[in-house]
Amino acid sequence: MNKIIFILSLTLSLVCHAKTINDSLYIAAPINRIVLDDCDACGCAAGNGSSGFESLLNPQFIGIKYFAQHYKAKENLFVKDLTQDQYFNTLQIWGKIPLTQKLSVYASLPFHFHEKNTMQGDIKINGIGDLNLMGIYRIINSKDNFHQLNGGLGVKIPLGKFDEKGASGVNPSFQLGTGSWDYQAALNYKFQKNKLAVLVNTDYTVKTENKKNYRFGNQWNYAATGFYQLAGNEKTIFSAKAGLQGEVYDKNKQFDEVLPKTAGSALYGKFGFEASYKKFSLGGELMLPAYSNLAGGEIEAKSRFSVFINFGI
Repeated sequence: MNKIIFILSLTLSLVCHAKTINDSLYIAAPINRIVLDDCDACGCAAGNGSSGFESLLNPQFIGIKYFAQHYKAKENLFVKDLTQDQYFNTLQIWGKIPLTQKLSVYASLPFHFHEKNTMQGDIKINGIGDLNLMGIYRIINSKDNFHQLNGGLGVKIPLGKFDEKGASGVNPSFQLGTGSWDYQAALNYKFQKNKLAVLVNTDYTVKTENKKNYRFGNQWNYAATGFYQLAGNEKTIFSAKAGLQGEVYDKNKQFDEVLPKTAGSALYGKFGFEASYKKFSLGGELMLPAYSNLAGGEIEAKSRFSVFINFGI
């Protein structure tokens, strides 16, 4: 990427009164404590580039995550080559609080700073994104803790700015937000035994029409990820992870008219790590496309990278 931003300092405060409990997503086993993560980064902003669920190491936490995406887009309609580099960057604050033994609440607030390189010069946008809220409920938990099924319902509150002019470009998702209230349903299945765990996730987002009569297409995300604990003791855990993640986008509409070359799909291979020390947890992930067919072939997915650090509360 053209620029690498280092976060030198960040002060967070969270005031709440809640007792520590083993919530619906806590796993008291030698391997990582695997919990749900809402579609947080909205990487492609309006497109919700970060799929579904991911593992986190604390049952209650507040933290920060950085998520970066790189795309190639067709800049000139009369040239077949994809020459325009597009970079989507998100820095988000997130947290998860258990309300009861089975019910938890998740929230994330992103800050986007995006850039695309054009023949007329670089175009940059930055600002607050859309607020995500989700309720997570434990549906099934086997007596041996090998199997667990969790479900979630969420809403995205349109705090991010939507630029109607930007929506007319090659990638209409070059936005800070959709400008609309969007709704999400999600399922997460976990199998865990000893040092091995497997997560299978799926979520579906329904996007509504915004004040500019623009509606981004609904989105389906799915992922399967395997985890293996490489080292661990009472204070420290280190695990590796690898898997596949896919996304399917429906066509965008404006004034109820279908907009051409706005649907698409992509499949990524991913690998990364997660580690914890006492109340701190750290994770990173690299994603590379195995298949990309976005905007009728006028946008190509290149790579994604994310890193997070959380503090248990």
